[in-house]
Amino acid sequence: MKPEYADVARHDTFPKLLVHNAANWPNEVAMREKEFGIWNEFTWSDYLGRVREIALGLCSLGVRRDEVVALIGKNRPEMVWSEVAAHAVGCMTLAIYHDAMGDEVAYLAKYAEVRVVLAEDEEQVDKLLEIADATGTIEKIVYFDPRGMRKYKDPRLVSWEDLRAAATRLHAEDPGRFDREVALGKGEDVGVLCTTSGTVSRPKLAMLQSGPFLAHCLAYLEVDPKLPTDNYVSLLPLPWIMEQVYVVAQALISRIIVNFVEEPETQMADMREIGPTFLLLAPRIWEQIAADVRSRVMDATPFKQKMFGLGMKLGLKALDQGRRSKLADLILFRALRDRLGFAYLKSAATGGAALGPDTFRFFQALGVPLRQIYGQTELAGVYTMHRADDVDFDTVGVPFESAQVRIENPDVNGIGEIVARSAGTFLGFYKNEADTRADLRDGWMHTGDAGYIKDNGHLVVIDRLKDLATTDSGTRFSPQFIENKLKFSPFVGEAVVLGHERPYLAAIVCIRYSIVSKWAEQRGIAFTNYTNLSAQPQVRELLREEVEKVNATLPEPQRVRKLVLLYKELDADDGELTRTRKVRRGVINEKYADIIDAIYGEQPTVHIDTLITFQDGSTSRIRTDLEVTTLAARPAVSPARRETAEAA
Repeated sequence: MKPEYADVARHDTFPKLLVHNAANWPNEVAMREKEFGIWNEFTWSDYLGRVREIALGLCSLGVRRDEVVALIGKNRPEMVWSEVAAHAVGCMTLAIYHDAMGDEVAYLAKYAEVRVVLAEDEEQVDKLLEIADATGTIEKIVYFDPRGMRKYKDPRLVSWEDLRAAATRLHAEDPGRFDREVALGKGEDVGVLCTTSGTVSRPKLAMLQSGPFLAHCLAYLEVDPKLPTDNYVSLLPLPWIMEQVYVVAQALISRIIVNFVEEPETQMADMREIGPTFLLLAPRIWEQIAADVRSRVMDATPFKQKMFGLGMKLGLKALDQGRRSKLADLILFRALRDRLGFAYLKSAATGGAALGPDTFRFFQALGVPLRQIYGQTELAGVYTMHRADDVDFDTVGVPFESAQVRIENPDVNGIGEIVARSAGTFLGFYKNEADTRADLRDGWMHTGDAGYIKDNGHLVVIDRLKDLATTDSGTRFSPQFIENKLKFSPFVGEAVVLGHERPYLAAIVCIRYSIVSKWAEQRGIAFTNYTNLSAQPQVRELLREEVEKVNATLPEPQRVRKLVLLYKELDADDGELTRTRKVRRGVINEKYADIIDAIYGEQPTVHIDTLITFQDGSTSRIRTDLEVTTLAARPAVSPARRETAEAA
């Protein structure tokens, strides 16, 4: 069945597409949300009704066209309705990550001069009230979940029910107001202010116009088609550009059903109930799923462990021969895909950061139709992708027909800066002409990523240009590439590879607590918390062995020589990661300078005495000694032996 998509040239804004869908398919399911164990359905007619109420409610609050309305909350239908409603009355939307700290929210609200914020619940209201005075701009906070809100008397607060009541009054006074507001919208209007990842500094706000954004999403659908009967489960944060693509724009164009899980803790069970046909997950989630599978194998009987090893060996061998192993599917993969909720997948994607080839091969062997994607917020998200019959594990696929990619200033190996443009290229950074001129030149986005184009037209992304490193002996290496290989281990949660202008490579590693703790319990190793567990000699030996396995697959000069297990997990709240889980290397180098100095100063230990601040503001003092582990040199293994080790 060939999909029939909406005419985005005619319906060139989100609200216009919504009105079109509700008029033609009013009773078709557009969304589902799980609440109290029950999946609640919302049709296109329901969707439009909620958007109309919020839009007219915003009018009653005095919002003006071209101003910025902020949204903050978990992935919920209300957040999507609010975004489309704000566009309907000519506003730009700024979605803020629900777990952003108060100072991040204050910075964004003040920078964008936000007067009205639509918030999910009490947690977000508390955060907003705390910073509202400091911003000097926030006048109204609309909240959707009334639980816990009775004690609040702040005049800036507006409940969902009060907003609906105001919308009803305005609609009675002026029944044509909503339709007129929607008709005023134009495709060239800036609809979305999307935060960039902010790996170096405060995030910038990319201005995305509705028409070009929709045209770009349509080009994506030509590569990865979707039908109204297909299901997508929204698991990644809505402020991220790719959830904007899947949950908002592509859903409006293709009428795919978007499903919202009850809580993050129930997402895997909820996803299995839905059986999505399309899935987009960040690399860290694919890595976590792979690690969880291996963790369950650790708990299995010896017979099941042998069957898993056999299935993986057969699957990887068949994968290298360009086919699927029917025997492996029968004895292992079919049941495993069903257990994970992947039984009905037509297409799965990973993006936002690099996914290691080992993890990629693992899921491909399982029969998961995983494809790598690549793009930037400034270019409306993805513009390269593997085709279903053309997957190259070392690349991010080929560009869409509506996108162009070239390599600028290539070296002798063809490696240079990736420069691109797409149908959805952004208008510029909001209130930031200097950075716009620096990154957007003659319509081409200078990505800051290093890569090259293979003879088959596939794009290879190596690392950020600024992150490519060279040892003092002249060996070039990509920290990200080695980190991804390390994170394929179920015991490694995060890794930071060091070595720029140093005599050798070293790594700071965070254990994957959920799995290492289980491993320790099985062996009777006593521990009290994350810090204590990571300091156990047996755990250090376990991680040393895992790193040496990776070393065996790397050229001699790129092998990790020293290892330190960090006393805590890297955290976005501490500025160590971006909200999309990219490492902020500058922060790491500064914050953990004493550890890095100890590694390269040939010290056997480094003493730590520090305070950790949790999200609720509480603190905990940590005093510990970190051991610096020296790894033994090992010869590289052949590809055949490497595949055998991976299968085992």
